[in-house]
Amino acid sequence: MRHQNIRHPAEADPGAPVERWSIEVNGVVQGVGYRPFVYRTATAMGLTGWVLNDTLGVRIEVNGFVPVLKKFLAALTEQAPLLARVDRISLETAVPVDTATAPTGFEIRKSVRTVRARTFVAPDSHVCGDCLQEVLDPADRRYRYPFTNCTHCGPRYSLIQKLPYDRAQTTMARFAMCPDCAKEYTDPGDRRYHAQPNACPACGPRLTLAGPTGDFAEGEDALRLASDALANGRIVAVKSVGGFHLAVNARDRDAVLRLRRAKRRDSKPFALLAADLAGVSGFAEWGPAEAELLIAPARPIVLLRKIPGAIPEEVAPRNPSLGVMLPSTPLHHLLLLPPGPDLLVMTSGNASGHPIEYRNHEALARLFSVADLVLHHDRDIQIRVDDSVVRCSVHPELDEPLVSFLRRSRGYAPYPVRVDDSQEPVVALGAELKTTVAVADGKSVFISQHIGDLKNDATFSSHQTTASHVAALHELQPRYIACDSHPSFRATRTAVEQDVAEVLPVQHHHAHMAACMAENRLSGTTLGVVFDGAGYGGDGTIWGGEFLLGDFERVDRVSRLRYLPLLGGDKAVREPVRTGFALALDAFRTSEAACAAFPALRDLSQRERHVFTTMIRKGVNAPPTSSMGRLFDGVAALLGLCTRAEYEAQGPIELEGLLDRDLALTESYSFDHVPRADGVEVDPRPVVRQIAVDLAAGETLSVISRRFHSGVVGLVVDRCLALRAARGIRQVVLSGGVFLNEFLAVNCLVKLRRAGFHAYGHRLVPCNDGGISLGQVMVAGALIRARQENQ
Repeated sequence: MRHQNIRHPAEADPGAPVERWSIEVNGVVQGVGYRPFVYRTATAMGLTGWVLNDTLGVRIEVNGFVPVLKKFLAALTEQAPLLARVDRISLETAVPVDTATAPTGFEIRKSVRTVRARTFVAPDSHVCGDCLQEVLDPADRRYRYPFTNCTHCGPRYSLIQKLPYDRAQTTMARFAMCPDCAKEYTDPGDRRYHAQPNACPACGPRLTLAGPTGDFAEGEDALRLASDALANGRIVAVKSVGGFHLAVNARDRDAVLRLRRAKRRDSKPFALLAADLAGVSGFAEWGPAEAELLIAPARPIVLLRKIPGAIPEEVAPRNPSLGVMLPSTPLHHLLLLPPGPDLLVMTSGNASGHPIEYRNHEALARLFSVADLVLHHDRDIQIRVDDSVVRCSVHPELDEPLVSFLRRSRGYAPYPVRVDDSQEPVVALGAELKTTVAVADGKSVFISQHIGDLKNDATFSSHQTTASHVAALHELQPRYIACDSHPSFRATRTAVEQDVAEVLPVQHHHAHMAACMAENRLSGTTLGVVFDGAGYGGDGTIWGGEFLLGDFERVDRVSRLRYLPLLGGDKAVREPVRTGFALALDAFRTSEAACAAFPALRDLSQRERHVFTTMIRKGVNAPPTSSMGRLFDGVAALLGLCTRAEYEAQGPIELEGLLDRDLALTESYSFDHVPRADGVEVDPRPVVRQIAVDLAAGETLSVISRRFHSGVVGLVVDRCLALRAARGIRQVVLSGGVFLNEFLAVNCLVKLRRAGFHAYGHRLVPCNDGGISLGQVMVAGALIRARQENQ
């Protein structure tokens, strides 16, 4: 979406026959063909002057008749290039010009450096239709060239080293352009004018295909042999824009299973790469809103409803959705042409638990443990960028489809979220899982790409590198560091150990709530419904099923889920049967009664039952948690869906999967609401007992799941109604990773709005920990302002 905010100076004289206007354009206006667009527009309108890049954006000086200048000013936003995002146009001066002395012609001048960089970095983009046509044209000099791009498409953020965005400050600096490319690059009328990654087979990057014993093919031979390998069931690691993917033929069940064994990934769904929308129709359902996402320049992975039996179930076992993307690079398009398969699994090229590989030497050293071949190239990636993942949800009571980020990364990062209040120079380090970092600059909060889980050294190093890179791109020297209040998080410990900036810890769930408020441009007292897996609470316990009341500066916990013990701490996350046992024991009092009620618990040995019961009774290695995520874990385990998890939230995902993306509510299970000294406690024990009754009666798991999900929606609405009656609050935000659950997110929004609430979810950042860094910026900024006002 483009925003227009044109400011006219008071001294402008619109009655003058000819004027010189000095204009500044801010937003994503560098590296996207904006200067050539200005040149062509001005020339076509008969205007004279110049345009250049500076560290603030694009500066224009233009001369002409005032009515024409007004049309030109409007065109700067209305007709801007596809990849441009115009945030503000400032008409800084407008002075009369003598027609006899007015300059002739219009030119594009060299970039100049004025003050600290304030322009925005363009995200990486897909290959445009014009470039793709050249790639597929045997008569074109770029025929089958995998690195074809122009000012309207191609890599951006992943290869930028610093601003202003010029070739010398990208990883393309090492490639000297041939005469043909140089001519395009210097011709303002050419769509490759100042296309910084511009290249061709004569002068640009080249493909190389490597096996375990070394390189053995280059260029077209490498491409052809890689396609042959994929067609024959082999696993090929492919270097894409932001890092490596692991690819196999998605229609070859044996190849998919082989990839699962190699990655030690039995259940987690794989993403798919299809050539076009027509191809997608053969295995997944999509509507207009999903099609718009699929063909958008960002080319995210979009979750689509699976057509059963169209492709091997092993691609996404026990899941009604498929993650699908269309090609974002010429290389992707070429790999999908014969003799290659027409549908590829494209999953992250990494060892389990580690970030994706993006440097050639590291990929060649590590990826042969899972891949037969590695298809790489010599265009370096400056910063790794994972694929973005989005979902589009439709409900008849929603004004428009609800688009939610599960992961905000390639194609979107690091474009900022605009906020209402100018922020202090803060860098926010995010959380421990699914983390991002954010940097505040005035009313813009620049949010990094998805980084991942900071459990290992490689991902933590990537976290530190990304934080430095985002700050350096915008020449920011943050005076404050916002971090999670959990004292054991690696990012928090690192922040505390440094002595350069002041550290501001932010409570995890307050940050979730603040992120949702910020992206929806909300202020004032708000009720935050924050459901997630775990976060360090204000009382030192593990929170996750919270109702918070407050604003950016502070919140009070006004209601929560009943505490349940985490048997073995983090081990309970990997073995949800522990949480299931704890839930059942709490509801039925004895281990015998608990195991009698739930057949899934009968696989526990007598020793395990005794140990777990003792841990709970004596509080040994069983920290209490109010986590809604763990409640979902426990219910999934009690139903026998997932007693031991391969990946995070596997149980809740498979529990929701039973609903088959049907959002219809049903007669629900009921929670108790018990007044406590610290607010009303939501008690799930009646729900656990009702589930046991339905299981004993032979009810299907899908019906039980729908009743449970409907019950959680009901408890959200009931608690909000009670808090409105007590506190008069109508503004509600929904945040936390549990609201990645489509059924909950959509139905809570619909039912709350139907009940008269102003209810909001996430649209610009993920509701999971990927959005935490935005919330940390907002809370830290509010605390700093409050402190300054009280001094």
